[in-house]
Amino acid sequence: MIDERFHSFEDDVTDVALPRQFTWPFHYVPHRLCVIAAQQVQRYVSSRIDWVVELAEGKMLGVLVVTDADGQLGFLAAYSGNLAGRNDHPYFVPPIYDLLNPESEFRRGEREIVEINNKIDSLEQSEELKLLHERRSAMIVDQDAEYGRYKQEFDAAKEKRHAMRAAAQLTDEEREALLHESQFQKAELKRIRKRHSEQLSDIDSKLAELQGEINELRCKRKAMSEALQQRLFELYVVQNAHGEWQSVGKIFSDYAIQTERPHLSVPPGGTGECCAPKLLQYAYVNGLLPVCMAEFWWGASPAGEVRHHGHFYPACRSKCLPLLTFMLQGLDVESNQLAVSSCDDIEELYDDEWLTVVNKPAGMLSEPGKLLSDSVLTRFKTRHPEATGPVLVHRLDQETSGLLVFAKDKTTHKELQRQFAEHEVRKKYMALLDGIVEPDGGIIDLPLRQNAADRPRQMVDFDDGKRAVTMYEVLERTTDGKTWVMFSPVTGRTHQLRVHASHLQGLGIPIVGDMLYGIAADRLMLHATSITFMHPATGEQMTITCPFPQ
Repeated sequence: MIDERFHSFEDDVTDVALPRQFTWPFHYVPHRLCVIAAQQVQRYVSSRIDWVVELAEGKMLGVLVVTDADGQLGFLAAYSGNLAGRNDHPYFVPPIYDLLNPESEFRRGEREIVEINNKIDSLEQSEELKLLHERRSAMIVDQDAEYGRYKQEFDAAKEKRHAMRAAAQLTDEEREALLHESQFQKAELKRIRKRHSEQLSDIDSKLAELQGEINELRCKRKAMSEALQQRLFELYVVQNAHGEWQSVGKIFSDYAIQTERPHLSVPPGGTGECCAPKLLQYAYVNGLLPVCMAEFWWGASPAGEVRHHGHFYPACRSKCLPLLTFMLQGLDVESNQLAVSSCDDIEELYDDEWLTVVNKPAGMLSEPGKLLSDSVLTRFKTRHPEATGPVLVHRLDQETSGLLVFAKDKTTHKELQRQFAEHEVRKKYMALLDGIVEPDGGIIDLPLRQNAADRPRQMVDFDDGKRAVTMYEVLERTTDGKTWVMFSPVTGRTHQLRVHASHLQGLGIPIVGDMLYGIAADRLMLHATSITFMHPATGEQMTITCPFPQ
C-alpha cells in the first residue's frame, strides 16, 4: 500500500508476535508493537521544531498498528483535535469531519452565528443605547433631587400644621385651610411621582424596544447554535468493522437507551476528535485491518489532571466509550478486564460474631458494579448468611488489594462507619512507586474532585475539590529506580493515594501499574496492609495487618 499516512516500522519487528485480539482501549497494557510505533512517532514530532512550543503544552497522540490488503504490517498515527491550527498534517490521519474547511456546512453555520454576534455587539455598543442610558441616569438624578426638595417642604409644612393645631384653638376656617393645604401637598407629591414615572416610561419603552431586539437576536443565536451542534453530530458519521455506518448522534442516543442512562444521549463537545476514533475510521475507510492500538501523552500535564510525558493512557470514556463501542463491532476485541472477576477467593483474616476482616484480591470489586456482579461483598454474603443489615463498611478500588472490614449487624455497621467518618480509623497502604522519591516522608494536601469529562479519573481542584490529606513514609529505594512507600491517608477520597502519588504537586511519581495515572502493568502495586479501629462490641483496639502479596 502506498500512502504517506501508512508508516512502515523503522525497527525490525519480525520477531514480535501479533496480539491474539485487538486492544480494549479503556483498560490495556500497550502491546510491544504499539510501543515501538509510539517511539517512532515521538522521534518524528521531536524533529518538528515548528511544533515544539505547542506540543510542550500537552497533546494526546495515538498509534494504530494495521495490516494492509497484502498483509504488510505498519501503523497509523493521530493527534487529538488540531495541531498548529491544522487537522490535515500528512504524517497523521485526517479528521472524521473537517471542521476547519471554510466551505463546510459547519463553518457556514458558524459564520451565520458570527454575523448575529456582530449585530448584537453593534446594538449593545450603539450610540443610541448609550445616550438613552445616560439620559435615564441623569433624569433619575434630577427627579430624585426635585422629589427630595419638595419632600423637605412637605415635611416642614406638615410639622408646622401639627404645631399650629397643638399651640392654639383654631377656628373652623383655619382648620379647613390646614386640611386643604395638606390635601394639596399630598396630591402634588403624587403628581410629581406620576410625572417622573411618565418621563421614565418614555425612555424605558425605547430601551425595551432596543433590548427586545437584542434578546430576539440572542434567542436566534442560541437556537442556531443548538441546531448547528445537533447537525454536527449528524455530520460525524463513522464506520465499524462490519462496514456499518452510523452518525455520532445516533450512536450516543442508542447507547443511552441500551444502558438506561438518558443523560448520555447527547455527545459532549469534541466527540470524534480524539485519536482512537480518527485512527479506526481511517483504517476502515482504507481497507486496513486493525491489529492493536495505544494512546500516549506528549508534553506538560493539564492543570489539575495527571498526565505524564510519554506515558500511555486509556481512551476517555465520556466522548469515546459510546463511540468506540460501536466502532469496535466486528473486531475480535480483548475482554474488559474490569468486567472480569479475579479468580482468587477472599481470605478471612479475622472473624467473630460482630465483624469480619478480609484480604481483597486485586482485580475484584468491593461491591457489585454495572458490568460485574461478582465482588467481595457478594462472596462475603454467601459465606455469612447470618449477617444482617448493611455490611460493607468501606471500599477499595477494584485494582487495589488488601484489608476490607465487614459488619454483621446494623449496630456494628453504624459504629464502624462513625469511626471512619470521624477519622478514628487508621489505615496504612504499601505502594511501589515508579521512580525515586527523594524526601524520606511528609504530608500531601491536595483537594480532589471527579473529572466529569473522563470518569472515573479524579483531578486536583483548589476551588471546588474536597480536601484530601495523605501522610507518607519511604520504606525502601530499590536498585532498579523504584520506591516502596507507606501511605497513611487522613481522608478517604476516591483514587486519593493514586493521584497524590502521581500528580506533580504531590510526589510526581505514579504507582507502578496505575494505567489511569501512570504506566500500565500486570497489576496496580497498591495494597491496604494495616487497619486499626475500636471494636464496636468489645471496646478493644484492633489492629489487623496483611503483608503485600508476593
